Amino acid sequence: MLFTQTRIGKHGSPFTIYKFRTIPVGKTQPNVWGRFMRKTKLDELPQIINIIKGEMTFVGPRPDIPGYADELKGEDRIILTVKPGITGLASLKYRKEEELLNQQQHPQQFNDEVIWPDKVRINKWYVKNKSVGLDCVILFYTLVPIDFDVDKFLYKRY
Repeated sequence: MLFTQTRIGKHGSPFTIYKFRTIPVGKTQPNVWGRFMRKTKLDELPQIINIIKGEMTFVGPRPDIPGYADELKGEDRIILTVKPGITGLASLKYRKEEELLNQQQHPQQFNDEVIWPDKVRINKWYVKNKSVGLDCVILFYTLVPIDFDVDKFLYKRY
């Protein structure tokens, strides 16, 4: 079963993203199958439809829900100059974002004050340094789930 949600794409335009549903209807948490789908990122597979439609690409900043990317100001808006991707550097750094948020006393506040600003920083760096080689590195570490220190990578290269 597909799950659809409005996300913000290139130039701040909203679009509908497709994912496999991981939380059963009427529930608030994923079941065993849903946890497996999320852990393996197989729930993201229907986003191939978004790529075919020209709304997304394989690598780029992840598209956010309204209230985040569409609210970017100043230099941060550079993120909206590229199509969002199924995977990206911020996705690699926050591969276990759900677990991290579950450990927080105030997960929404932690997301808004720590994770979101860090994702903006990483995604700005990606847009400024975008290349086929960089995309290949990101795809490799997405498909081969070994540890990858995004911050060390960013500072080592530039």
